[in-house]
Amino acid sequence: MKKKLSIGPKLYIVLCFIFLYLPIAITMFFSFNSSKSLTKFTGFSLRWYQKLLTDQNILSAVYVSISIAIISTLISTVLGTITSIGLSRSRKVLKEWILNVNNMPIMNPDIVTAIGLMILFTSARMERGYITMLLAHIAFCTPYVITSVYPKVRSMDHNLANAAMDLGATPGQAMTKVILPMLKPGIYAGMLLAFTMSLDDFVVSYFVTGNGVSNISIVVYNMTKRTNPTINALSTLLILAVVIIIILVNVIPYLSKKHRGKEVEMENTGKSRLKHLATALAGVGIICLAGVMVYKYTAISQKPVLRVFNSGEYIDTELLTRFEKENHCKVVYETFDSNESMYTKLESGAEYDIIIPSDYMIEKLIEEKYLQEIDWNKIKNKDAIIPELLGKEFDPESKYGVPYYWGTVGILYDKNIVDEKDLQQGWEILNNEKYKGQIYMYDSERDSFMVALKALGYSMNTDKKSELNAAYQWLIDQRDSMEPVYVGDDVIDNMISGNKAMAVVYSGDGAYIISENENMDFFVPDQGTNVWTDAMVMTKYCDNTDLAYQFMDFFLQEDVSVQNTEYIGYDSAVKTTYEYYRDEEYADNNGCAPDTSNPKNEEFKNQEKEIKAFSANLWTKVKSK
Repeated sequence: MKKKLSIGPKLYIVLCFIFLYLPIAITMFFSFNSSKSLTKFTGFSLRWYQKLLTDQNILSAVYVSISIAIISTLISTVLGTITSIGLSRSRKVLKEWILNVNNMPIMNPDIVTAIGLMILFTSARMERGYITMLLAHIAFCTPYVITSVYPKVRSMDHNLANAAMDLGATPGQAMTKVILPMLKPGIYAGMLLAFTMSLDDFVVSYFVTGNGVSNISIVVYNMTKRTNPTINALSTLLILAVVIIIILVNVIPYLSKKHRGKEVEMENTGKSRLKHLATALAGVGIICLAGVMVYKYTAISQKPVLRVFNSGEYIDTELLTRFEKENHCKVVYETFDSNESMYTKLESGAEYDIIIPSDYMIEKLIEEKYLQEIDWNKIKNKDAIIPELLGKEFDPESKYGVPYYWGTVGILYDKNIVDEKDLQQGWEILNNEKYKGQIYMYDSERDSFMVALKALGYSMNTDKKSELNAAYQWLIDQRDSMEPVYVGDDVIDNMISGNKAMAVVYSGDGAYIISENENMDFFVPDQGTNVWTDAMVMTKYCDNTDLAYQFMDFFLQEDVSVQNTEYIGYDSAVKTTYEYYRDEEYADNNGCAPDTSNPKNEEFKNQEKEIKAFSANLWTKVKSK
């Protein structure tokens, strides 16, 4: 008689499953939330599914992900199987050497493989896009197939193939009738592993893609830069798709067996399931491959192409569609997660026509001659720009940048918790013991050092190591005494939910949070802060400059800037739009409006390499606790 599990082990199993599946359940639950909040359910709604199904960028990413996953799986399975069979006939030295080489991509961190492939494609002058992503996926999937198939090759009896040929079978028949059936479990395992690795990949895809080609992982990563519940809807549909596939793989063989009225052993049933799945994948793969070829063929047209590189969630993509229709062109739109990653792509050889970086990065690009000068005679809406945004220190004569959005960094606080008298402390309020454990600090080296430097009365652009060391000690003391939480853009949803009393945020995020939570307010300390400006710049690679000027001019139109600001939430460089959102829609949030009157406010400047490395080392120590 089998011994029953005690209460302890049963509870342990239940807790394990809860730990694994509770996050998935929460994601699915909030996909039906009527508001943008990712933590507070305000009512049932299908609005995010509707938005998902009408978002061409997401639908395109789903197509790219699935087609590349299937095609790379089929190709890597063939390559891996052939290689495994060949290794069984190779000399021991060659066999061991190849197997060790095969293990390198598996053992290497993804970032190493990604950068290596990026350099390879750049050196070969390959235009990055769908093909380079497909080749990269084949490259890192094949080793996993070899690892799965080769043990089966080693364990099989090679004499069976020889015996088959002695009995009259051709080498091809011996391969298909004898060898491959014995390798089926390993081949199917390698195939499923390759498919999963390809569909799940982000790092390699991010570095080798281009020309606006993005998979699901890249799109989701860019969507996380701002509060975007469409992620929940997309994740829910992917989860349901996986569940449906698992059900079909298990139900179809059962129904088939019942229909035939034959008894099949459990082992054969398992093989039948895998066979059905593999057949389905192969069929879809062929369809996707044909679709890709048709797409590539029909995409060749006389329409001019404009390549735009922008930060994630920093433009309303519906406006891109409108611009394409009005100008009879094609906009190839790509996104980056930071100015530094954008610069890395430029250094790797990626070419774009228009980039939208921040002030200090524009200064760096000007110094390194990545940009070409703007002909302001071709910018019809120049007069719509807020005058104070022109002639900034990073571009004194406004030769290179057309202002896009701007703002400041300040402190968002809960009026019900924070005493307004304490606000007189400025940045030092972040060291007030009354609010210990109630502070979010922005997880950014330059922004955090800006807070510390301004609190100490120094310039945020200082190149003096003594002042940087003082700021480092300020951050260390604050970290140890106040126990702040370092966060990224997830601070938006956390503060909407009122999880902490204070947070260091950008002014645009502050305005949005206040519009969602009336208990919040925003202030900029008198010690000064960072007043940042993002601008549209034209690279030296831009050939179709007329189209580039039309693009920049388009986003200075009042109706366009209003729609774009509604989507983004930051302060527009277009004066009428800025005044509308400050004076009308966000009338109660005027404290979030960028203020240039304080002489202690500064703009970030590009750091010297030595100072940059020094600051980065200090920031690592701050975060190392």
